[in-house]
Amino acid sequence: MVNASTLIGVVLVARHGDRASTVYQNYSTYNSVQGYLTPLGASQEYELGQFLRNTYLNSQSPSYIQGINTDVVDVDQLYVRADAGGGDVILDSAYALMQGLYPPTPQSCITLGNGKVVTSPLGGYQYVPVESLEFWQAPSLTSWMECEYFQSHLSRLNSGVVFKDLTATAAPFLQAVTPYLNGMNNSFLNMWNIYDYLNVQYTHNKTFYEGFPQTLMEQARYFANLHEQNVFTDSVANGVGQIAIRTLWPEIFWTLGNMTLANNTIKLALTEVDYKPFISMFNVTNATVTNPEISGIVDYASVVALELSQNTQGQYSVAMKFKNGTNDDSFHTLKMWGNDSISLDGLKHNLFWTTINSTVNWCFSCNQTVLRGCSVFNYSNDPFLNPTSATGY
Repeated sequence: MVNASTLIGVVLVARHGDRASTVYQNYSTYNSVQGYLTPLGASQEYELGQFLRNTYLNSQSPSYIQGINTDVVDVDQLYVRADAGGGDVILDSAYALMQGLYPPTPQSCITLGNGKVVTSPLGGYQYVPVESLEFWQAPSLTSWMECEYFQSHLSRLNSGVVFKDLTATAAPFLQAVTPYLNGMNNSFLNMWNIYDYLNVQYTHNKTFYEGFPQTLMEQARYFANLHEQNVFTDSVANGVGQIAIRTLWPEIFWTLGNMTLANNTIKLALTEVDYKPFISMFNVTNATVTNPEISGIVDYASVVALELSQNTQGQYSVAMKFKNGTNDDSFHTLKMWGNDSISLDGLKHNLFWTTINSTVNWCFSCNQTVLRGCSVFNYSNDPFLNPTSATGY
């Protein structure tokens, strides 16, 4: 029996695993530096890699990617990149995930001219290249940082009616949790940092875990979800509040498009990031309309899969699936604009106009003329960034 459609490639966006230290994000700018991956975080990512292996590299799976090497990795079939700014949590998460996707195998070996067989160290450990993207190299994986228009978006939120109402709603929680914050600012505007501090302590500090009420931990997550959902969404798909996904779409579209070409070798692409792009992605595809429970902060080692299939008529379609961390044991199909799948052309038509596909476009989209490489561009003739050039108006 031949399937009506064949899975020919998958683009993955994954969140990093657990980290040991609190990551402070300035609530006026959202500038921050990464923490460091813990053994728990590495295990979470490894488990995610095993799940993806069983889903996409198992020839008996209904989601098997046609033509992909299942045991010995063919590095030309993979494209992996990760945010490498500050600490190592995101980059090392990508490496841990790859270990689960392609575990050590005695087949990872060569035969020398003298007939001797040599197996890779650690039982046939497989080395999968990961492209690390530093903060200073390009803004695509951390597009909200040093973005002046995003900071204006934050300023409007912080002084606006939505956050004022949420401040009032959260007041009893914030008062109750203050003794546990070790002097941290207990303002609702600081809700991400409050939640992150409590979560790190609750996970790693035995004394804190035994003394901190679980109901307060649940409330911290609830209010942090509301806070971050507002920060990383906007009223329009190309709004600056959606910037976390707007700089990822170009690479996603390019990869999906290349997977349709006869000379393409890439079968699976992974981008390892933090939680922010997930919020924007679910918002701009209307996934939260039918699945409101996915709003807010995804769990560690969560993953979105954009599966590219081709039917017997040669048409390409994309389905979006989501697994929310290691406590979620399966993929769930998310509806995009009310559909379980959408044509590749339809996906591009709906979102390509929202993309920011280069550093110079990011500079213009963020009103940034100095930092993150923007100083090399000439803005003298732009009427918005250099109003003195707009003569005759």
